Amino acid sequence: MSIRKIYETTLIVNAALEDPDVESVISKVTSYIENLGADIIQINKWGRRRLAYPINKKYNGYYVHLVYESSPSSIPIFERFLILEDTVLRHLTLALSKKLKNLRLKMIAEGKSTGISSSELPRTDEPTADAAQQIADDAIENPIQVDEPESEAQTVPSEN
Repeated sequence: MSIRKIYETTLIVNAALEDPDVESVISKVTSYIENLGADIIQINKWGRRRLAYPINKKYNGYYVHLVYESSPSSIPIFERFLILEDTVLRHLTLALSKKLKNLRLKMIAEGKSTGISSSELPRTDEPTADAAQQIADDAIENPIQVDEPESEAQTVPSEN
């Protein structure tokens, strides 16, 4: 049995694309991660935003935040796909810890934001309170196994 973890990926799509093209890129990315065996939990489309610094001579980007459950072995394949996709300017994938996952589930169940005010970034495709309660109930009934770090100190091989 493979261990599945909850991951979140934030990606910046080229904002110079038209809205239907951006939607097709998002559907292409989500279908790819689903084909790798992941279950998408949440898709947040934050919209077009000005970048803090130019990326590939682009000053604006369309931000998308994905939360999904996947096996750790599929993440490098997914990240390679994002690197090769020319319309994705940047991406960042993080594994959610138990504490952060429980905090976010609690905040969703209470109807609170997950750290970004709704006035700053428009959100779509958010789960309803019933869906958030179902996610919280499923997390309690079927906990996900999380690998704990072995130790703080790790040995680094020498280059001799």
